[in-house]
Amino acid sequence: MYNKIKYALAGAALMVSSVAVAAPATFEPPKGSIIARAKAFLDKPATWDKIPKNVTLCMFAPGGIQGKTFQYVRNNISELTKYSNLAKDIGIDFNVAMISPTSMRIDIASHKLKRKASTEVKFNIYNDERVASEDFKVGQCDGIAMSNLRARQYNSFVGSLDAIGAILSYKQLNEVIGILAKPEMNKYMVSQNFEIVGIIPMGAAYIMVNDRKINTISKAAGKKVAVFDFDKSQAKMVQNIGAQPVSVDFSNVGGKFNNGQVEIMAAPALAFEPLELYRGMTDAQGNARGAIIKFPLLQVTGVLMMHQNRFPDGLGSLIREFVSTQLAPAYQFVLETENEIPVKYWMDVPEADKPGYVAMMRTARIQMTKEGHYDKQMMRLLKNVRCKLEPSNYECALNDE
Repeated sequence: MYNKIKYALAGAALMVSSVAVAAPATFEPPKGSIIARAKAFLDKPATWDKIPKNVTLCMFAPGGIQGKTFQYVRNNISELTKYSNLAKDIGIDFNVAMISPTSMRIDIASHKLKRKASTEVKFNIYNDERVASEDFKVGQCDGIAMSNLRARQYNSFVGSLDAIGAILSYKQLNEVIGILAKPEMNKYMVSQNFEIVGIIPMGAAYIMVNDRKINTISKAAGKKVAVFDFDKSQAKMVQNIGAQPVSVDFSNVGGKFNNGQVEIMAAPALAFEPLELYRGMTDAQGNARGAIIKFPLLQVTGVLMMHQNRFPDGLGSLIREFVSTQLAPAYQFVLETENEIPVKYWMDVPEADKPGYVAMMRTARIQMTKEGHYDKQMMRLLKNVRCKLEPSNYECALNDE
Protein backbone atom coordinates (compact mmCIF):
# COMPACT_ATOMS: atom_id res chain seq x y z
CA MET A 1 0.00 0.00 0.00
CA TYR A 2 2.82 2.43 0.83
CA ASN A 3 4.37 2.04 -2.61
CA LYS A 4 0.95 2.59 -4.20
CA ILE A 5 0.58 5.84 -2.29
CA LYS A 6 4.03 6.97 -3.37
CA TYR A 7 3.28 6.26 -7.01
CA ALA A 8 -0.04 8.05 -6.86
CA LEU A 9 1.33 11.18 -5.20
CA ALA A 10 4.12 11.53 -7.71
CA GLY A 11 1.77 10.77 -10.57
CA ALA A 12 -0.72 13.36 -9.34
CA ALA A 13 2.01 15.99 -9.20
CA LEU A 14 2.88 15.18 -12.81
CA MET A 15 -0.72 15.46 -13.89
CA VAL A 16 -1.11 18.87 -12.32
CA SER A 17 2.06 20.06 -14.00
CA SER A 18 0.98 19.23 -17.55
CA VAL A 19 4.61 19.59 -18.53
CA ALA A 20 6.44 16.43 -17.47
CA VAL A 21 5.46 14.53 -20.59
CA ALA A 22 8.97 13.19 -21.10
CA ALA A 23 9.02 11.13 -17.90
CA PRO A 24 9.79 7.54 -18.83
CA ALA A 25 7.10 4.91 -19.09
CA THR A 26 8.37 2.64 -16.33
CA PHE A 27 8.23 4.53 -13.04
CA GLU A 28 10.55 3.81 -10.15
CA PRO A 29 9.39 4.36 -6.56
CA PRO A 30 9.87 8.07 -5.75
CA LYS A 31 11.89 8.99 -2.70
CA GLY A 32 10.18 9.85 0.58
CA SER A 33 11.08 13.52 0.30
CA ILE A 34 9.19 13.75 -2.98
CA ILE A 35 6.14 12.07 -1.47
CA ALA A 36 5.96 14.45 1.47
CA ARG A 37 6.45 17.53 -0.70
CA ALA A 38 3.96 16.32 -3.32
CA LYS A 39 1.28 15.72 -0.71
CA ALA A 40 1.83 19.15 0.84
CA PHE A 41 1.70 20.67 -2.63
CA LEU A 42 -1.61 19.00 -3.51
CA ASP A 43 -3.16 19.90 -0.16
CA LYS A 44 -2.73 23.65 -0.76
CA PRO A 45 -5.78 25.51 -2.11
CA ALA A 46 -3.33 27.93 -3.79
CA THR A 47 -2.07 25.06 -5.94
CA TRP A 48 -5.53 24.42 -7.31
CA ASP A 49 -6.15 28.12 -7.88
CA LYS A 50 -3.30 28.20 -10.41
CA ILE A 51 -3.95 25.01 -12.36
CA PRO A 52 -4.31 26.25 -15.97
CA LYS A 53 -7.31 25.30 -18.08
CA ASN A 54 -5.28 25.22 -21.28
CA VAL A 55 -1.62 24.48 -21.81
CA THR A 56 0.40 24.56 -25.00
CA LEU A 57 3.58 22.53 -25.00
CA CYS A 58 6.08 23.05 -27.80
CA MET A 59 8.48 20.28 -28.67
CA PHE A 60 11.39 19.95 -31.05
CA ALA A 61 10.98 16.41 -32.37
CA PRO A 62 12.96 15.31 -35.45
CA GLY A 63 10.63 13.33 -37.67
CA GLY A 64 7.49 15.13 -36.52
CA ILE A 65 4.52 13.33 -34.96
CA GLN A 66 5.52 10.09 -36.69
CA GLY A 67 9.12 10.33 -35.52
CA LYS A 68 10.70 8.21 -32.83
CA THR A 69 11.02 11.06 -30.32
CA PHE A 70 7.34 12.03 -30.26
CA GLN A 71 6.20 8.42 -30.36
CA TYR A 72 8.33 7.83 -27.26
CA VAL A 73 6.50 10.67 -25.51
CA ARG A 74 3.11 9.34 -26.64
CA ASN A 75 3.92 5.91 -25.23
CA ASN A 76 4.87 7.45 -21.90
CA ILE A 77 1.62 9.40 -21.71
CA SER A 78 -0.43 6.26 -22.29
CA GLU A 79 1.33 4.60 -19.35
CA LEU A 80 0.26 7.34 -16.94
CA THR A 81 -3.38 6.24 -16.97
CA LYS A 82 -2.62 3.13 -14.91
CA TYR A 83 -2.04 5.30 -11.85
CA SER A 84 -5.66 6.47 -11.68
CA ASN A 85 -6.66 3.64 -9.35
CA LEU A 86 -3.59 4.14 -7.18
CA ALA A 87 -4.42 7.81 -6.70
CA LYS A 88 -7.79 6.95 -5.18
CA ASP A 89 -6.02 5.38 -2.21
CA ILE A 90 -4.95 8.85 -1.08
CA GLY A 91 -8.06 10.75 -2.07
CA ILE A 92 -6.89 11.99 -5.45
CA ASP A 93 -8.76 11.26 -8.68
CA PHE A 94 -7.08 11.84 -12.00
CA ASN A 95 -7.59 10.71 -15.52
CA VAL A 96 -5.64 11.25 -18.71
CA ALA A 97 -7.26 10.87 -22.11
CA MET A 98 -5.81 11.47 -25.56
CA ILE A 99 -8.18 13.66 -27.57
CA SER A 100 -6.13 13.59 -30.75
CA PRO A 101 -2.57 12.57 -31.72
CA THR A 102 -1.35 15.94 -30.45
CA SER A 103 -3.69 16.80 -27.57
CA MET A 104 -4.83 15.32 -24.29
CA ARG A 105 -7.15 16.16 -21.41
CA ILE A 106 -6.21 15.89 -17.75
CA ASP A 107 -8.93 15.73 -15.09
CA ILE A 108 -7.89 15.87 -11.45
CA ALA A 109 -9.82 16.15 -8.17
CA SER A 110 -9.01 16.28 -4.46
CA HIS A 111 -11.41 14.58 -2.04
CA LYS A 112 -9.92 16.48 0.89
CA LEU A 113 -10.28 19.94 -0.63
CA LYS A 114 -13.36 19.08 -2.69
CA ARG A 115 -11.72 20.75 -5.66
CA LYS A 116 -11.69 19.76 -9.31
CA ALA A 117 -9.67 20.97 -12.25
CA SER A 118 -9.32 20.07 -15.91
CA THR A 119 -6.54 20.98 -18.29
CA GLU A 120 -6.46 20.52 -22.03
CA VAL A 121 -2.91 20.09 -23.25
CA LYS A 122 -1.95 20.77 -26.84
CA PHE A 123 1.37 19.67 -28.31
CA ASN A 124 2.93 21.81 -31.01
CA ILE A 125 5.56 19.70 -32.78
CA TYR A 126 8.43 21.41 -34.58
CA ASN A 127 11.03 20.13 -37.01
CA ASP A 128 12.89 23.44 -36.61
CA GLU A 129 14.02 23.98 -33.04
CA ARG A 130 14.80 27.63 -33.66
CA VAL A 131 11.15 28.34 -34.41
CA ALA A 132 10.04 26.40 -31.32
CA SER A 133 12.40 28.40 -29.15
CA GLU A 134 11.19 31.72 -30.50
CA ASP A 135 7.54 30.75 -29.99
CA PHE A 136 8.32 29.82 -26.38
CA LYS A 137 10.25 33.03 -25.80
CA VAL A 138 7.37 35.23 -26.91
CA GLY A 139 4.85 33.27 -24.84
CA GLN A 140 3.06 31.18 -27.46
CA CYS A 141 4.12 28.06 -25.54
CA ASP A 142 3.59 27.53 -21.82
CA GLY A 143 6.26 24.86 -21.75
CA ILE A 144 8.84 23.45 -24.13
CA ALA A 145 11.03 20.42 -24.68
CA MET A 146 14.23 21.40 -26.45
CA SER A 147 17.95 20.77 -26.60
CA ASN A 148 19.97 22.13 -23.71
CA LEU A 149 22.46 23.44 -26.23
CA ARG A 150 19.95 25.99 -27.46
CA ALA A 151 18.40 26.45 -24.01
CA ARG A 152 21.71 27.90 -22.80
CA GLN A 153 20.40 31.31 -23.89
CA TYR A 154 17.71 31.00 -21.21
CA ASN A 155 19.85 29.53 -18.43
CA SER A 156 23.64 29.58 -18.83
CA PHE A 157 24.19 27.51 -15.67
CA VAL A 158 22.15 24.48 -16.79
CA GLY A 159 23.11 25.14 -20.42
CA SER A 160 26.76 24.55 -19.55
CA LEU A 161 26.06 20.86 -18.86
CA ASP A 162 26.88 20.24 -22.51
CA ALA A 163 30.42 21.65 -22.20
CA ILE A 164 33.04 19.77 -24.18
CA GLY A 165 34.50 16.83 -22.25
CA ALA A 166 32.85 17.92 -18.99
CA ILE A 167 30.78 14.74 -18.57
CA LEU A 168 32.42 11.63 -19.97
CA SER A 169 29.94 8.89 -19.06
CA TYR A 170 26.26 8.26 -18.46
CA LYS A 171 27.10 7.45 -14.84
CA GLN A 172 28.57 10.92 -14.37
CA LEU A 173 25.58 12.51 -16.08
CA ASN A 174 23.12 10.67 -13.87
CA GLU A 175 24.98 11.87 -10.78
CA VAL A 176 24.88 15.48 -11.99
CA ILE A 177 21.16 15.40 -12.81
CA GLY A 178 20.46 14.05 -9.33
CA ILE A 179 22.37 16.92 -7.74
CA LEU A 180 20.61 19.55 -9.85
CA ALA A 181 17.22 18.14 -8.85
CA LYS A 182 17.76 18.81 -5.14
CA PRO A 183 15.63 21.63 -3.62
CA GLU A 184 18.76 23.56 -2.62
CA MET A 185 19.54 23.98 -6.33
CA ASN A 186 16.19 25.64 -7.08
CA LYS A 187 17.67 29.12 -7.36
CA TYR A 188 19.87 28.02 -10.26
CA MET A 189 16.93 26.57 -12.21
CA VAL A 190 15.11 29.88 -12.69
CA SER A 191 16.26 32.75 -14.87
CA GLN A 192 13.81 35.62 -15.20
CA ASN A 193 10.49 33.78 -15.66
CA PHE A 194 11.98 30.71 -17.36
CA GLU A 195 12.27 27.61 -15.18
CA ILE A 196 14.06 24.38 -16.04
CA VAL A 197 11.77 21.60 -14.78
CA GLY A 198 13.57 18.53 -16.09
CA ILE A 199 16.83 17.39 -17.65
CA ILE A 200 16.69 14.42 -20.02
CA PRO A 201 19.69 12.44 -21.38
CA MET A 202 19.81 12.39 -25.17
CA GLY A 203 23.05 10.49 -25.56
CA ALA A 204 26.72 11.16 -26.01
CA ALA A 205 27.71 13.30 -28.98
CA TYR A 206 30.14 11.51 -31.25
CA ILE A 207 32.29 12.87 -34.04
CA MET A 208 30.91 11.78 -37.41
CA VAL A 209 33.07 11.91 -40.53
CA ASN A 210 32.36 11.28 -44.20
CA ASP A 211 35.81 9.74 -44.67
CA ARG A 212 37.24 7.09 -42.34
CA LYS A 213 40.71 8.46 -43.00
CA ILE A 214 39.82 11.43 -40.77
CA ASN A 215 40.61 9.41 -37.65
CA THR A 216 42.74 11.85 -35.65
CA ILE A 217 42.48 15.51 -34.64
CA SER A 218 45.47 16.39 -36.81
CA LYS A 219 43.70 14.99 -39.87
CA ALA A 220 40.76 17.31 -39.21
CA ALA A 221 42.90 20.34 -40.03
CA GLY A 222 41.55 22.14 -43.08
CA LYS A 223 38.33 20.11 -43.11
CA LYS A 224 34.86 21.66 -43.11
CA VAL A 225 33.20 21.14 -39.72
CA ALA A 226 29.54 21.78 -38.88
CA VAL A 227 29.01 24.29 -36.06
CA PHE A 228 25.63 25.44 -34.82
CA ASP A 229 25.12 29.10 -35.60
CA PHE A 230 23.66 29.87 -32.15
CA ASP A 231 26.68 28.49 -30.23
CA LYS A 232 29.74 30.65 -30.85
CA SER A 233 31.96 28.41 -28.72
CA GLN A 234 31.82 25.66 -31.35
CA ALA A 235 33.30 27.85 -34.06
CA LYS A 236 36.06 28.90 -31.69
CA MET A 237 37.05 25.31 -30.93
CA VAL A 238 36.99 24.30 -34.59
CA GLN A 239 39.27 27.19 -35.49
CA ASN A 240 41.65 26.17 -32.70
CA ILE A 241 42.31 22.82 -34.37
CA GLY A 242 42.86 24.45 -37.75
CA ALA A 243 39.58 23.32 -39.30
CA GLN A 244 37.01 25.40 -41.16
CA PRO A 245 33.70 26.07 -39.32
CA VAL A 246 30.54 25.92 -41.43
CA SER A 247 27.39 27.40 -39.90
CA VAL A 248 24.45 24.96 -39.58
CA ASP A 249 21.20 24.50 -37.71
CA PHE A 250 19.29 21.37 -36.74
CA SER A 251 17.12 21.84 -39.81
CA ASN A 252 19.98 21.66 -42.33
CA VAL A 253 22.95 19.93 -40.68
CA GLY A 254 21.93 16.51 -42.01
CA GLY A 255 21.62 17.73 -45.58
CA LYS A 256 24.95 19.54 -45.48
CA PHE A 257 26.73 16.47 -44.13
CA ASN A 258 25.10 14.11 -46.60
CA ASN A 259 25.93 16.23 -49.65
CA GLY A 260 29.50 16.96 -48.59
CA GLN A 261 29.13 20.62 -47.66
CA VAL A 262 30.57 19.62 -44.30
CA GLU A 263 32.94 16.71 -43.75
CA ILE A 264 32.75 16.48 -39.97
CA MET A 265 29.91 16.94 -37.50
CA ALA A 266 29.07 15.95 -33.94
CA ALA A 267 25.73 14.44 -32.90
CA PRO A 268 24.19 11.77 -30.68
CA ALA A 269 22.97 8.48 -32.14
CA LEU A 270 19.42 9.82 -31.87
CA ALA A 271 20.10 11.98 -34.96
CA PHE A 272 21.47 9.20 -37.16
CA GLU A 273 18.20 7.81 -38.55
CA PRO A 274 15.99 10.95 -38.70
CA LEU A 275 18.72 12.96 -40.46
CA GLU A 276 19.67 9.96 -42.64
CA LEU A 277 23.33 10.50 -41.80
CA TYR A 278 24.18 7.10 -43.23
CA ARG A 279 23.84 8.71 -46.67
CA GLY A 280 26.89 10.85 -45.98
CA MET A 281 28.87 7.83 -44.78
CA THR A 282 28.03 5.26 -47.47
CA ASP A 283 29.45 4.85 -50.97
CA ALA A 284 27.51 3.74 -54.06
CA GLN A 285 28.24 0.08 -53.31
CA GLY A 286 26.83 0.31 -49.79
CA ASN A 287 30.20 0.27 -48.07
CA ALA A 288 30.86 2.52 -45.08
CA ARG A 289 33.29 5.15 -46.31
CA GLY A 290 32.57 7.39 -43.31
CA ALA A 291 32.30 6.60 -39.62
CA ILE A 292 31.05 7.47 -36.17
CA ILE A 293 34.06 7.74 -33.88
CA LYS A 294 33.03 6.02 -30.66
CA PHE A 295 34.46 8.47 -28.17
CA PRO A 296 32.10 10.86 -26.34
CA LEU A 297 32.81 14.50 -27.11
CA LEU A 298 30.14 15.68 -24.69
CA GLN A 299 26.81 14.58 -23.25
CA VAL A 300 23.81 15.96 -25.09
CA THR A 301 20.82 16.71 -22.89
CA GLY A 302 17.34 18.00 -23.43
CA VAL A 303 15.43 20.20 -21.04
CA LEU A 304 11.83 20.68 -20.09
CA MET A 305 11.22 24.35 -19.44
CA MET A 306 8.17 26.40 -18.52
CA HIS A 307 7.00 29.94 -17.91
CA GLN A 308 7.11 29.79 -14.13
CA ASN A 309 4.22 32.19 -13.48
CA ARG A 310 1.74 30.14 -15.51
CA PHE A 311 1.79 27.16 -13.14
CA PRO A 312 1.30 26.55 -9.40
CA ASP A 313 4.15 27.75 -7.18
CA GLY A 314 6.63 25.01 -6.32
CA LEU A 315 5.65 22.77 -9.19
CA GLY A 316 9.00 23.01 -10.98
CA SER A 317 10.98 21.73 -8.01
CA LEU A 318 8.68 18.70 -7.64
CA ILE A 319 8.94 17.79 -11.30
CA ARG A 320 12.73 18.13 -11.35
CA GLU A 321 13.18 15.81 -8.41
CA PHE A 322 10.70 13.27 -9.71
CA VAL A 323 12.05 13.22 -13.27
CA SER A 324 15.58 12.75 -11.93
CA THR A 325 14.50 9.43 -10.39
CA GLN A 326 12.95 8.18 -13.62
CA LEU A 327 15.87 8.22 -16.03
CA ALA A 328 16.77 4.53 -16.30
CA PRO A 329 14.45 3.94 -19.29
CA ALA A 330 15.77 7.12 -20.90
CA TYR A 331 19.31 5.75 -20.76
CA GLN A 332 18.01 2.44 -22.08
CA PHE A 333 16.39 4.30 -24.98
CA VAL A 334 19.72 6.02 -25.74
CA LEU A 335 21.66 2.74 -25.65
CA GLU A 336 19.10 0.97 -27.83
CA THR A 337 19.34 3.81 -30.36
CA GLU A 338 23.13 3.49 -30.40
CA ASN A 339 22.92 -0.28 -30.81
CA GLU A 340 20.52 0.02 -33.75
CA ILE A 341 23.19 1.72 -35.84
CA PRO A 342 24.95 -0.92 -37.98
CA VAL A 343 28.37 -1.94 -36.69
CA LYS A 344 30.00 -0.99 -39.99
CA TYR A 345 29.53 2.70 -39.24
CA TRP A 346 31.34 2.69 -35.88
CA MET A 347 35.07 3.27 -35.49
CA ASP A 348 36.96 2.88 -32.21
CA VAL A 349 39.63 5.18 -30.83
CA PRO A 350 42.82 3.40 -29.69
CA GLU A 351 42.97 3.28 -25.88
CA ALA A 352 46.41 4.87 -25.94
CA ASP A 353 44.99 7.97 -27.66
CA LYS A 354 42.09 8.59 -25.26
CA PRO A 355 44.01 10.35 -22.44
CA GLY A 356 45.36 12.86 -24.93
CA TYR A 357 41.90 13.66 -26.22
CA VAL A 358 40.56 14.07 -22.68
CA ALA A 359 43.39 16.49 -21.87
CA MET A 360 42.81 18.42 -25.08
CA MET A 361 39.09 18.79 -24.32
CA ARG A 362 39.93 19.92 -20.80
CA THR A 363 42.23 22.65 -22.13
CA ALA A 364 39.55 23.83 -24.55
CA ARG A 365 36.89 23.78 -21.83
CA ILE A 366 39.00 25.90 -19.47
CA GLN A 367 39.63 28.41 -22.24
CA MET A 368 35.94 28.53 -23.15
CA THR A 369 35.04 29.13 -19.50
CA LYS A 370 37.51 32.01 -19.20
CA GLU A 371 35.97 33.56 -22.30
CA GLY A 372 32.48 33.31 -20.80
CA HIS A 373 31.04 30.54 -22.96
CA TYR A 374 30.55 28.18 -19.99
CA ASP A 375 29.33 28.93 -16.46
CA LYS A 376 32.15 28.79 -13.88
CA GLN A 377 29.96 27.40 -11.09
CA MET A 378 28.73 24.58 -13.30
CA MET A 379 32.29 23.74 -14.35
CA ARG A 380 33.29 23.41 -10.69
CA LEU A 381 30.28 21.20 -9.98
CA LEU A 382 31.06 18.93 -12.93
CA LYS A 383 34.69 18.60 -11.90
CA ASN A 384 33.60 17.65 -8.38
CA VAL A 385 31.40 14.91 -9.83
CA ARG A 386 34.18 13.58 -12.08
CA CYS A 387 36.57 13.46 -9.14
CA LYS A 388 33.99 11.88 -6.85
CA LEU A 389 33.53 9.01 -9.28
CA GLU A 390 37.19 8.85 -10.40
CA PRO A 391 39.27 10.29 -7.52
CA SER A 392 42.56 9.04 -8.99
CA ASN A 393 42.17 11.18 -12.13
CA TYR A 394 45.11 13.56 -12.59
CA GLU A 395 42.87 16.63 -12.82
CA CYS A 396 41.64 16.15 -9.25
CA ALA A 397 44.97 17.46 -7.93
CA LEU A 398 44.74 20.61 -10.07
CA ASN A 399 42.94 23.84 -9.20
CA ASP A 400 42.60 25.52 -12.58
CA GLU A 401 38.96 24.51 -13.16
